[in-house]
Amino acid sequence: VQLQASGGGLVQAGGSLRLSCAASGRTFSSYGMAWFRQAPGKEREFVAGISWTGGNTFYADSVKGRFTISRDNAKNTVYLQMNSLKPEDTAIYYCARSYTTGVLTDIRNFPYWGQGTQVTVSS
Repeated sequence: VQLQASGGGLVQAGGSLRLSCAASGRTFSSYGMAWFRQAPGKEREFVAGISWTGGNTFYADSVKGRFTISRDNAKNTVYLQMNSLKPEDTAIYYCARSYTTGVLTDIRNFPYWGQGTQVTVSS
């Protein structure tokens, strides 16, 4: 399983970005996916998760109402739409695939990781 994240960049506070994560393999649609982020000097933290069908989603309180996770199983891709960005959203964003179909938030439940994409929000 290979995950390729893209879409990061530099944006002003209040702006928007859309991250994409393309997955290899035919089993993408059978597993839950999630986005995590890691800011300098901090631990990697859960941002958003989505079940295998896309029917269930879950968000960290810090991004709820601003970020939206979605997936297109026909394209083997998961997305993270980020609106109303804040400087504290600055981090490397990673997509990850879990070992089950549901929405999981614990980092230990994700055996597969993408390489990360940098998001920088200026004030």
